[in-house]
Amino acid sequence: MNRRTTALPAAVALAASLALTGCSSSSDAAGDGKPELKVSGAFMPKPVTDMAGGFLTITNDGDTADRLTSVTSPISDDVTIHETKDQKMREVKFFDIPANGKLSLARGGNHIMFMSLKEKPEQGDKVSVELHFEKSGPIKVDLPVEAANHNPQQH
Repeated sequence: MNRRTTALPAAVALAASLALTGCSSSSDAAGDGKPELKVSGAFMPKPVTDMAGGFLTITNDGDTADRLTSVTSPISDDVTIHETKDQKMREVKFFDIPANGKLSLARGGNHIMFMSLKEKPEQGDKVSVELHFEKSGPIKVDLPVEAANHNPQQH
C-alpha cells in the first residue's frame, strides 16, 4: 500500500511537468510524439558583398525528428540552405533535426545562404527570417548582425 501512495503523487508530478514543458514552447508538449523546437545562437556576419550567411542552432526536445526544409526572409528572394563537405558547399533540400537532438548551422559547416541581398545590413541591425519545417509550424527568428569576422566559440 505504501508504494501506491507514493507512486500516485510521482505520476501526477510527472504529468504536470510534461504539461508545463509544453506551455513554455511554441511547439507541442514533450512526450506526445511531436517535435519540440527551440532556436538559439542565431547571427549573421555583416555582409561584405551582396551575399550573406546565417547561423543558428535548432534544438529538438521532442520525441520525433523533424526537418528544416526552407528559410525565407524579406532581405532576399533567394534564401537557401547549404551543407559544407570537403570544403565545398552545396545547396540541400532539407536538414534533419533528430529527436532529442540538435541541428547546428555554424561557420565552416552547414548554414543559411542569402543571395542577391536587397539591402546590406550593418553591424547592430537585425535580419528577420522564418524557418520552415516538415512537421512543425514556422518559427520566426531575428538574426543579429555581428562583425564580419564574428565566430562564437563552439563546444
